[in-house]
Amino acid sequence: MKFIEALIIDSSFNPSNHPNPSLWQENKHSYKIPFECMASNCSILIECEQTQLAKNAAKKAIIEAWRIEHKFSRYQANNTFSEIHSKTDITQILDQETAQLMVFANHAYHASEGLFDITSGILRKAWKFDGSDNLPQQSVINELLTNVGWTKLGWSPNNPRELKLPSGMELDFGGIGKEYAVDKMLSICRIILSKTSAAFLINCGGDLACNGRRLNGESWKVGIESINDQEKAKHIVALSSGALATSGDSRRFLFKDGIRYSHVLNPITGLAMIDAPRSVTVAAPTCINAGIISTLALLQGSDAESFLASLDMPYWLSN
Repeated sequence: MKFIEALIIDSSFNPSNHPNPSLWQENKHSYKIPFECMASNCSILIECEQTQLAKNAAKKAIIEAWRIEHKFSRYQANNTFSEIHSKTDITQILDQETAQLMVFANHAYHASEGLFDITSGILRKAWKFDGSDNLPQQSVINELLTNVGWTKLGWSPNNPRELKLPSGMELDFGGIGKEYAVDKMLSICRIILSKTSAAFLINCGGDLACNGRRLNGESWKVGIESINDQEKAKHIVALSSGALATSGDSRRFLFKDGIRYSHVLNPITGLAMIDAPRSVTVAAPTCINAGIISTLALLQGSDAESFLASLDMPYWLSN
């Protein structure tokens, strides 16, 4: 693989001050553009004959990912996330994009019978998944649970742009942000590269989507990493359309008295899953749907595989 050039992106489009991405050429019409986003190593693979179009598509897609990261990050100041949380106990008006994510979160909440709840991020104040054996006190969890619950929000799908956030509660888009960004990046590449014959695959920390087969007609070969060796692939998936998303605890967990506590938390009990698969990968038409299903599978615990089998969707488990 040959380095071609750094893709210089104006600082106004790089609010988190990431390093500029770089353009690498794998062969005559095949390019790889690695970049950083959402605390993950990401990349765009593009096959097309027009180098300039590939560069333009990659830059626009990365700018979009960085925009989404900044807008909804709980670690940033002066963004949509911080603005929402500065206006508690009053009715505020959300922008259209945020309202659409609220609609999606509402569907996910009801479809999962409350297991997918974007108000549960506040539980991170009790759980620190650093690989140690430091479990939180039940009293701390119970106190936080008083501020968890989608139905406690002053929000309705009939008026999705209106939100009244009770004091003490938080929203957390982290469970869908990366997958949402993948889908948006794919859409941008579709538009820009529609002017030529092109194939492309977006990868954000293992959550990915493609526009179809490669230019030579072959599927993209995607590795699902081993839970015990992140440098090795346990499964090789041939992806010719749609998306893959993975949820698991290979990097974030607690371990005490022989029990491994997953970073995926049940928003009803406030407790970490202890009997779920170590990793779940799901294939779906969109990355955001694949991400929701993989997370919900972990929240089924020991019933994860039967849950996935009932959906008739391709999946891969690691225990």
